[in-house]
Amino acid sequence: MSETASAIVVENLVKTYAGVTAVNRVSFNVARGEIVGFLGPNGAGKSTTMRILTGYLPATAGRVEVCGVPVATRPGDVKRLIGYMPENNPLPEDMRVSEYLHYRGRLKEVSRRKLGPRIDEVLELCDLKRVRHRILGKLSKGFRQRVGIAEAVLAEPPVIIMDEPTIGLDPHQILIVRDLIASLRGRMTVIISSHILPEIEMTCDRVLIINGGRLVATGTPAELRRDLIGGAHYDVEFAGEPADVSRVLAGIDSGLALALPSAAAPDGFYRGRISFTLPAAATAAAPEATRPGEDATPAAAPSGDGALAAPLSPPPAGPPASSTHAGTTPPFPDLGERILAALVHEPALRVRLLAPGRATLEDVFLAATRRTWEISDDAQQVLRR
Repeated sequence: MSETASAIVVENLVKTYAGVTAVNRVSFNVARGEIVGFLGPNGAGKSTTMRILTGYLPATAGRVEVCGVPVATRPGDVKRLIGYMPENNPLPEDMRVSEYLHYRGRLKEVSRRKLGPRIDEVLELCDLKRVRHRILGKLSKGFRQRVGIAEAVLAEPPVIIMDEPTIGLDPHQILIVRDLIASLRGRMTVIISSHILPEIEMTCDRVLIINGGRLVATGTPAELRRDLIGGAHYDVEFAGEPADVSRVLAGIDSGLALALPSAAAPDGFYRGRISFTLPAAATAAAPEATRPGEDATPAAAPSGDGALAAPLSPPPAGPPASSTHAGTTPPFPDLGERILAALVHEPALRVRLLAPGRATLEDVFLAATRRTWEISDDAQQVLRR
């Protein structure tokens, strides 16, 4: 991505507190009109990076630009380029919605001539026209969140930063806010910081994951699933000895691995995952969820990206043959049927479910942060100051 097409450029960003490095050589670009999720566990450096980006905290080293304006030397100009919606937006309880937006518009230096029409526009955009004369203190959480978004976009800044925009909302309110954020795509650059990972996955074009002060992953959700999780996997539920399942899987292919909790559920069944890492080009669609006794040959199976794959071939007759994992690619669309057939024919096992799984953004997040999850107690204490 060229810097001329970037709304945000961060290059080798470093921030230290009392000798402790909170942000360590972080670099990323965000394109104009892109919606990006910024994720990280507590103490990872996410908030520090956002404070530097918005001009409220100086960097120790590195380069940060917003729409070509350097943050280090022109923080005041950068603040005018960014609309910010904090997690707990401190709205005045005794003002009406339209009064508050007029007040904030004047502070943001929107001209008197443009302010009235612009307030009407953001009230329409955020579906707030029916409550424009309501007192802010009497609004529901969902309406207050939308007022926060309306304020953030009021001065038409090219960049919007939102901190937990859907936290505390009911499902209907979440859908409204999600659609509202999506409506900004292509018009404004949006960075969303959130711990609600399904919302990030459904809303954002790209995801940045920071941990231990370093940027540990970046890409689209699909790219991160491919690069960090690897190949496809199956969810499995069975009763019996895990060692018997592992033995059956080894007889099918040496690349199959079983992951289970430490103990079975109270009903005696284990709920685990069978994974098989393949090159990206070979990770074709897995079959639909299959239970013993059901027809295991669906007309078509959805691929990981939602497209339809070719109809699956029936499983080969007789016991499943072992494939050669090294140097050849097994017929992956048939693999689930072969696993199911082998497990069902194992007398010591009872299998009630084998279903193709799809890695979530939570799986990606855990994979990206697993190795650097903990930072030192000293760093935690400094970052809390």
